[in-house]
Amino acid sequence: MEVQETRIQTDRVLTIPNILSMARLVGVPVFLWLILWPEFGGPKSDGWALLVLALSGVSDYLDGKLARRWNQVSSLGRLLDPAADRLYILSTLVGLTWRGILPLWLTAALLVRDAVLLVMVGILRRYGYPPPQVNFLGKAATFNLMYAFPLLLLSDGSGWIPSLAAIFGWAFAGWGTTLYWWAGVLYVVQVRRLVRADAMAD
Repeated sequence: MEVQETRIQTDRVLTIPNILSMARLVGVPVFLWLILWPEFGGPKSDGWALLVLALSGVSDYLDGKLARRWNQVSSLGRLLDPAADRLYILSTLVGLTWRGILPLWLTAALLVRDAVLLVMVGILRRYGYPPPQVNFLGKAATFNLMYAFPLLLLSDGSGWIPSLAAIFGWAFAGWGTTLYWWAGVLYVVQVRRLVRADAMAD
């Protein structure tokens, strides 16, 4: 895993890709409210929650693609995109675990991995390195999880559609969790190499 540097092409804040990323961030509390509403006596709104999640997936694809195509890669965009990914994963984990759809061990596995990466980011900053760009492996893990969560939400019911959703949902969850940890291990290895190289240089 190598640090992937993407050249900053603009310092503008209000670009179309950044607006899409901001809209994704605004959708996070909306999604969490929709998914937890039944737990607080409200109507089941899984359909609306799935729609918000689907729109976030579309915007996730578009913001990066448009930023590169229109030469609008920005420092803000490089922060917003992974932040929105992490927050959607966190909010979905909270919602699905609260409703008993996800087991606690899977939620813990994903949260521990993120905690490890936060520690690694802190170490990199201490040595003057920026956080590495999200690479293909990390993106693949996120995409698998973003497919898994809607399917697992859809599996909360009876009939052949929820049953089929459960099969595919757990398959994507397994692949996504494995890739998530694989990307995390490679990240730790990268940080160790950078720190060791700095120590040898001194």
